[in-house]
Amino acid sequence: MRLMRFLDNEDKKIKYCTSENKSNYLIEGDIFSILEVTNKEANISKILSPLIPKSILCIGLNYKKHAEEGNAPIPEYPVLFMKQPNSTQNPDDPIIIPKKLQSESVDYECELAVIIGKKCKNANKSNALDYVFGYTCANDVSARDWQLFKGGTQWCRGKTFDTFCPLGPVITLKDEIGDPNSLKIKTILNGQTMQDWNTSDMIFDVPTLIEFLSGSTTLEPGTIILTGTPHGIGFARDPKVLLKKGDSVTIEIEKIGKLTNPVIDEI
Repeated sequence: MRLMRFLDNEDKKIKYCTSENKSNYLIEGDIFSILEVTNKEANISKILSPLIPKSILCIGLNYKKHAEEGNAPIPEYPVLFMKQPNSTQNPDDPIIIPKKLQSESVDYECELAVIIGKKCKNANKSNALDYVFGYTCANDVSARDWQLFKGGTQWCRGKTFDTFCPLGPVITLKDEIGDPNSLKIKTILNGQTMQDWNTSDMIFDVPTLIEFLSGSTTLEPGTIILTGTPHGIGFARDPKVLLKKGDSVTIEIEKIGKLTNPVIDEI
């Protein structure tokens, strides 16, 4: 099953519905506890991000060929950084290039996002997927200048500007995905494919990431894990390919769908 979060055209309330073969039926109850599909058709005004995350845990350098393109050593442990929930953006809404803290190096990163569905602490690889609710597409938008040079050696400043975490368009429930480390994943910029790979290239697979992130740490329902990006980022190209006003960037993941956002400048 695939779920969509949307703004209702009639009462202007935020709701969930199914997203199956152009059939959209309203869902009642908390999606993480009691999920009931009704026979009422959804009246969709606008598709929203699948959720507002409790927290966004992000993994860097998690694809072998991405590490190679940056001449970075394979990490011994997952490289963790965070985005704030304010960085979440809806499908079709713009990625905004910062002006106040100006960036001239805004980049795309296609990523598989894992959504935790129940409280998780000290999971192990054998049971880690039991805590997963589903998966969605994510774009880990990154201001490389602030990430690498002006952020005090920390990545967060360059990763967590407003709109820098588009999510969606749907949540595909875990049973429909099967193995999350066997999915085609790509980025398309202005109609040109920039990243085109498979989640099988992850250095640390999804169960390993959940085991690591939940170690001595509680992951609440609604936590999102961004699992890293494959090779082909704009900053590593020669010449560099960076996001600019007027661009359109699409993240596409097998069994989930396509997440598209235009690019504009901050006013």
